[in-house]
Amino acid sequence: MDRFNEIVKIPVDNKLLEGELVIPETANSIIIFCHGSGSSRFSPRNKTVASKLREYNFGTLLFDLLTKEEDAADYYTRFNIQLLGNRLISVTKWLENLPHAHHCQLGYFGASTGAAAALTAASALPQIRAIVSRGGRPDLAANILSTITAPTLLIVGSLDHDVIAYNHFAYERLQGPKKLLIIEGAGHLFEEGNAMDKVAEDAAIWFNLYLQVHI
Repeated sequence: MDRFNEIVKIPVDNKLLEGELVIPETANSIIIFCHGSGSSRFSPRNKTVASKLREYNFGTLLFDLLTKEEDAADYYTRFNIQLLGNRLISVTKWLENLPHAHHCQLGYFGASTGAAAALTAASALPQIRAIVSRGGRPDLAANILSTITAPTLLIVGSLDHDVIAYNHFAYERLQGPKKLLIIEGAGHLFEEGNAMDKVAEDAAIWFNLYLQVHI
């Protein structure tokens, strides 16, 4: 049973961003997903993680960072980390004001460029209790990494060599509790074997460590 399970319209920058918000009946924490460039709230990989998190009694919000028109018209916006971070800040504040979510603790799950946007937003929002990055590009938020104190888990596939280097760069600069987790045999999209299930389980464990969850 969920106390909230709806498609939502989130007003941001005079636009409406579509999202799917699911809050289990007794959940007191919500994880906000920030997808990567060229993806959307329908990402099957993020939906796999969201489903696992709900098993742990987390609420989840998956939303589109860009409108369909923005995504189609301007390739540059997909990589404008400051714009995407500001969007995430606005979405976070919208969620905090929603009656069903008003007292919930919050975490971020970012993938690819969305990880940089999540870190950028978290640098301005001390209420973000934990962050997980999947195949992320945290190096694209290099200017704010030293300000991040929220516990941060960086997950990378062992076959994703360039992204491993980017995450080592970020790991050395993060100031709060942190962990760099390499998933053996996985590439950038974690399509190999049960790699995506491993990501989902590790993310759930990390959030469970740093957000109080009623199970």
